[in-house]
Amino acid sequence: MFEKVLFATDLSAYAEKTFECIGEIPWVREVVLLHVVDATYPSKHGWVHGPHIEDARMHLEEHKVHLENLGLKVKTKVDVITEGNISHSILKTADEENVSLILMNAHGKSLIKGLLLGSIALDVLRHAKKDVLLMRYKLVDGFDGEKLQKFCERIFSKVVYPTDFSEPAEKALSLLRKLNSIKEIELVHVVTRGEIEEEIEANVQEAKKKLDDIKDELNRAGFTVNEHVRVGNPAEEICSVARDEDASLIVMSSHGKGWIKELLLGDTAYDVVKNSQRPVLVVRAI
Repeated sequence: MFEKVLFATDLSAYAEKTFECIGEIPWVREVVLLHVVDATYPSKHGWVHGPHIEDARMHLEEHKVHLENLGLKVKTKVDVITEGNISHSILKTADEENVSLILMNAHGKSLIKGLLLGSIALDVLRHAKKDVLLMRYKLVDGFDGEKLQKFCERIFSKVVYPTDFSEPAEKALSLLRKLNSIKEIELVHVVTRGEIEEEIEANVQEAKKKLDDIKDELNRAGFTVNEHVRVGNPAEEICSVARDEDASLIVMSSHGKGWIKELLLGDTAYDVVKNSQRPVLVVRAI
């Protein structure tokens, strides 16, 4: 499953919190630590990236020692790019190293309040051929102002699984079946069809029957499962369930019904990762 993980770090406070989560990922045996130095823009002071590169190498080596003490095999890489962009370097490394999961924080150093997804994370998510786990954090008030509180403790303990009963959604469910660390699963289906009240209610009842079948199967496998049938905007309702149930993670397919292969990320997946306040694992359907 997730035996080999690529952790792309920008060395920010958010990235440091994400690093703490690596040990919570099931089956991880190998980790590739990557930092990309963007040297694509000239500076009036000349080439001044040397100290940054050395600092990054030292930083990654410290992380390497920590992970090796946990029994993991670790490789570090500082990639200095003079063309292209950071997300391209992350995707290229993921392919070259043949990783099974890309782990990164949803925010970077240029975090803007109210912006729930950074541009690099979004670009990686749109084009990755691998599963992507985007980490998020609670902001809590401390004596020195707002501080980060990680979500990754028992990240796979209470999972929201949204489904439209499509083949891509089944792929995400197949992954959940293998995660014996999950204590509770919140099944979610959002009804989006129906012109009149009777049609909507009929679709709700049909969804409940399908969720019952999934629930029975998961119960037999030893999982505790709850069902949620909502009506409205899929992404809004999925995020609402995750918030209401205080979920530790949302696990969903990158695509749903009627998906087009040329689109590397479906609308619902995009809207969930953009607006969710919880970590999101996007399972690549292609």
